[in-house]
Amino acid sequence: MTTSPLANPSFCRLFVAHVCSLLGVGLLTVALSLAAYRIGGAAAGGQVLGLLLALKMVAYVVLAPLAETLLANVSRKGSMVLLDLGRMLLLLPMAFVTEIWQVAALAFAFFVLAAGFTPLFQSVIPNLLPEEETYTKALAWSRIAYTLEAVLSPAIAAVMLNLVAAEVLFYAAALAFSGSVMALMMTRFPARAQVDIKGPFLKRAGRGLWIYRQTPRLQGVFLLNFALSLAMAWVLVNSVVFAGERLGDAEVYYPVLMACYGIGAIIGAVGVPRLIGRVGERTVMVSGAFGFAAVGAGFALLPLVQLPVLVGVWMAFGFASSLVLTPGALVITRSVARGGRSSVFAAQFSLSHAGWLIAYPLAGWLASYVSLELALLLLSAACAIVASIGVMVWPANDPLERTHSHPKLLVDHPHLTQVPASGARHQHVHVFHIDDLHPTWPERVVYLKLATRLRRLSG
Repeated sequence: MTTSPLANPSFCRLFVAHVCSLLGVGLLTVALSLAAYRIGGAAAGGQVLGLLLALKMVAYVVLAPLAETLLANVSRKGSMVLLDLGRMLLLLPMAFVTEIWQVAALAFAFFVLAAGFTPLFQSVIPNLLPEEETYTKALAWSRIAYTLEAVLSPAIAAVMLNLVAAEVLFYAAALAFSGSVMALMMTRFPARAQVDIKGPFLKRAGRGLWIYRQTPRLQGVFLLNFALSLAMAWVLVNSVVFAGERLGDAEVYYPVLMACYGIGAIIGAVGVPRLIGRVGERTVMVSGAFGFAAVGAGFALLPLVQLPVLVGVWMAFGFASSLVLTPGALVITRSVARGGRSSVFAAQFSLSHAGWLIAYPLAGWLASYVSLELALLLLSAACAIVASIGVMVWPANDPLERTHSHPKLLVDHPHLTQVPASGARHQHVHVFHIDDLHPTWPERVVYLKLATRLRRLSG
């Protein structure tokens, strides 16, 4: 019988730390928005906030793999505690900044530390919960935490702003991080897997990206996440505009729409473990991507502004997004040996934010250049196209154990003694992970099929 991941004391404390950390980030986001408006005024406030978000993406995309490599031989618990303490201390002077360069420098330093923290957190969970069904449920809880943060942080900030000055939000965010630090200190971390990776720093830093590039199912995860970001960016960027222009009151209806989105996301996250058990992670993720595109296109073609319809549409958006976002960590855990998970999680963190770096400005630009509905239709179509490529790259028949050969290995090599091999090419079968002994995927047919299909489409 599968137990709840919260029954594991270490995971429970780690989850509390995760929630506190997310709450701190959420409060910081609101505080930075208000600080940007305070410093830049009505004319330049948006530009200042855009600069801060751009710095965030640069830190996440460029520095996550480097940070993971720097921390590879350091205690994960100690690293996460220090990274949280660093973020907490950076929040304190933000309340006093009066210049754009000051808030930009502090915010960038904060995001650099966040780029190191998140992949470490993701890599710990499968070590705490080796049983697959329990781990899958843990991923659902993690997804719920992200959704609750998106819903609760603005609500908490709104209540606080009625009582205190906006600058106090930075202190509240720091307090949230102190809660994360205390929870981490009480958590018993499993031992880090031995990683024997030699070579230049940049080669080691790029190891996660190399594994990603060589593993078809991970390529599929990236493409499906990128597909989702193209359509989902419209919801995150333009919901407030839709509420103001189509419903007439952004302050009233925007929170309602995003609350519906959050409810749908929670329902989806709760249902994902059962769905994965029935149809597998690939089918769940593909269904979520195409489902999001279908809902977006249908709503764009038949724009109905009645509130009950909008409630259902935004709940469907949230539900579909959880189907895509929740199973990704499970796919990584299955596809990567324990010692390489941190680097691949760092690569995933970097690649996913690279997708959002494209999607966010594209969604905003299209909505301002054409109409809200046409922008959603175009982005939904792009989502479906990229998802289709992901389906071709990630084959439906994708077993974990694969037959492969080692013609260059000596017969007495330790790897061949661990797994019985036969023939001159030392052919054998085991769960296949990309590593130094297995640098390429044993079956490249998927790429040939993709190339053939693309040639047919172009011809």
